[in-house]
Parts: sequence; structure tokens; C-alpha cells
Amino acid sequence: MVAWQLLHGRHDLPWQNTRDPYRVWLSEVMLQQTQVSTVIGYFQRFVTRFPDVRALARSSLDDVMGLWSGLGYYSRARNLHRCAIEVVQHWDGVFPGDARTLASLPGIGRSTAAAIASLCFGERVAILDANVRRVLTRVLGFDADLALHSSQQRLWDAATDLLPRRTLEQAMPRYTQGMMDLGATVCLPRRPLCDRCPVQSQCMAHGQGRPQAYPVRTRTLKRSALSVWLLWARSTSRDAVWLQRRPSPGVWAGLHCLPWFDSRAALEDQVPLDYRAALRDQPAFTHVLTHKDLHLHPVQVELPKKAFAPQAGNWFEADAWPQLGLPAPVRRILLQA
Repeated sequence: MVAWQLLHGRHDLPWQNTRDPYRVWLSEVMLQQTQVSTVIGYFQRFVTRFPDVRALARSSLDDVMGLWSGLGYYSRARNLHRCAIEVVQHWDGVFPGDARTLASLPGIGRSTAAAIASLCFGERVAILDANVRRVLTRVLGFDADLALHSSQQRLWDAATDLLPRRTLEQAMPRYTQGMMDLGATVCLPRRPLCDRCPVQSQCMAHGQGRPQAYPVRTRTLKRSALSVWLLWARSTSRDAVWLQRRPSPGVWAGLHCLPWFDSRAALEDQVPLDYRAALRDQPAFTHVLTHKDLHLHPVQVELPKKAFAPQAGNWFEADAWPQLGLPAPVRRILLQA
């Protein structure tokens, strides 16, 4: 795996070819449930704005959320900011060098901690992200149900047994990167490129002729749907929009959003009586979250600023709201103006 990565692995991603734990940590958090092609631009903008952990810790959460806007899974951004503050306050701006301590920081789980520790410090610890989990279960023919905690622990143990045992400072970063690269570019979920795989002869799933049977997970979360009406209140001069911060916990927690209602009638009740006739329904559309479909119904109204002042929220000028942390569909609505 080490030799394969050197010759055939990925080497040109902006967070590679470094042992800077800040950049590795940032990339690992961004890559959780997000494609590399999407992350690249966000990563580059982040390190330009926040070149190190101290710069990130000094920033406001609104600045972080604004830069994260559109990347999704916004709890990652909140934890990113919390973690940066903790590293500066308790570790003098230097990331701990071992996976166990790293995993105690906000938003850093076992696999992310292991990625930082192995890639940056050469620690002999296994990662088990989705790509590596797929590679290992196929190679080992690991058919235990990963919906069970006991099965997950067995796979962690197996992953650890396979780690390099010599020249760890050089071998561990290459091995860890190689496992991630193999899962991302060769051992694909639906159409694995088995003829390009360096461990094809050892792969039990390939020998069985059924690589897509792995990994095994029986428990799946059911999808749900939710209809939401969004009040798009604009000032009559069209230079400002009314936004509220979403409560936590909940969908889009901590982000600025158009006022959210469970029905059109509830939305209408929040508009002054003199302006209800001016409400204009915009085309509805569906926004897909991981396990929920949001059916969004924007309703626009223009009215004087002094005529609209609910208890929560503020008017944001046209040069201010683009810098806020906004859910991607809300940003799309506002950009129609």
C-alpha cells in the first residue's frame, strides 16, 4: 500500500504534501460526507482567510459560518470554531500529537483524530472513514453487520493489525493516504476498478465476485419530508432583507435564514394587515438533506422597514447579508433579487 501510494496515489490536493495538523484537520472535517471536488474551493478560501488555528480562533462564528455557507452539515463549522478556540486556549495554538488527545477536542472523532496523528506525527493508529471501511471489508471479506457496535470494534481491531510496524514516521502517512486514495479512486462503491487494485489477489470480495456486497449494514435511517414556508421580506427600496438566526438544535442551526413557518397561514399572520395583499408566492422547490426532504415555499413581500419588526431578526443591507452564514437554498432565493 505504501509503494502503491507513492506511484499511483493522489499528490496534488491542496491539503496534501504537508504535515501541518491545522491543514490536515481542516481538510478532514470538510471531507466528512462531502466530495473532494466540492471541498477544494472551500478549503482554499478558508486557509486564505484563516491561515492558521490562531486566526480561526480569533474570528467570529458568523465569519466562519459565512465562509462555510453552502458546504452543508453546519455543525462541522460550529465545532471547527470551538476546536480552534480550545487549541489556542489550552494547547497554546499547537495541536496535540496523539490520537487519543486529539479525539477529546470538539468535533474530532476517532477516525479524524487518527488521520491527523498518522499523517502529521506518524502515530500507528488506524482510520476508518467510509472509503477505508469499504476497502477493508472487501479485502477481508468482513461480512459482520456494521450497524452493530461490536462489529465496528472488530473492524477497528482488524484495521489496526494491518498497520505498518517499521519506519512509522515515513510509512504511516503514506499508508494512511494510500488507504484513502484506494477507496476514493479505485475501490469505488458501485463500479470498483478491481483490475487497478494493488491488493486484488488478496481481496476476498473480488475472489467471491461480489465486491458490492460489502460493507454490510442492515440498519438504515428512514427519510422524512417537511414543508416549510419562508417569508422573503424586502424593504421597499430593495436594499435590505429581514433574516433571523435559526435555533439550535434543529435544521440549519445557528445560520441566518428567512423567517420559517409551518404553514402559509402562520406566515401571513406575521405580516402587517395592510401588506398581506402584497404577498407573492414564489416557485416552490425541494432541498434534499441527508435524511429529510425540505419542500420550500418562498413567499415575497415588499414593505417599509418601519412597518415590519418581529421579535426575532434584523434587517440586513444588500452589502451585508452575502457575508452571513446562510443555508444554500436561502442564498439561492436571495440571489434572485
